[in-house]
Amino acid sequence: VEALLDSVKWDVKGLAVAIAQNVDTGAILMQGFANKEALAATISTRKATFYSRSRSSLWTKGETSMNFINVHDIFLDCDRDSIIYLGTPDGPTCHTGAETCYYSSVYDALQGSKSNQERQVATTLYSLEDTISRRKEEIVTEGSGKPSWTKKLLLDNQLLCSKIREEAGELIETLLENEDKSRTASEMADLLYHAMVLLSVRDVKMEEVLEVLRRRFSQSGVEEKASRKKS
Repeated sequence: VEALLDSVKWDVKGLAVAIAQNVDTGAILMQGFANKEALAATISTRKATFYSRSRSSLWTKGETSMNFINVHDIFLDCDRDSIIYLGTPDGPTCHTGAETCYYSSVYDALQGSKSNQERQVATTLYSLEDTISRRKEEIVTEGSGKPSWTKKLLLDNQLLCSKIREEAGELIETLLENEDKSRTASEMADLLYHAMVLLSVRDVKMEEVLEVLRRRFSQSGVEEKASRKKS
């Protein structure tokens, strides 16, 4: 551990940027600074620990709020002068109560929009999940009205299930018929979208699905099947 700590290119104050990232969603949760002792503490406790420049002391995220960031792995960049804590948060990371400290979009601000704590730095997958969630909310607040395709699916379980079966069959056909890769990608996108609408109907977040995948693939197939029987 000492050799690894010494290999980090700490700045003149003995610090390096430390970023916390959600292992399942990929969301950037927060950014702070770490020194050698903070990194060592994170390695040993698996709790994201930083160095407070204002208090000149170590602090573990969650020591007051209990919203710890449980570290699964730690990465150094190619220059070894910045750190990523890859982990799962126990609750909201930001002191404002937001899931992440990064919810202020520069482009939204330039267009005159106010910051929204519900907004996150979202990948394509989570942007889609957010859109589906907003369509679901609109059904409650605005009524069905003239529904979009997503709203139609949310309102009709039979239609939704038939579309998932249809899209799954079309995806399978791309393999059986040896269709080109772009066709397979297109059919997978259709299946994923419809499956995500089903998740929304069931109030299951994509993060929960990815957590299951992470846990399954962190153990052997035999162990994973045995754990399913126990639960």
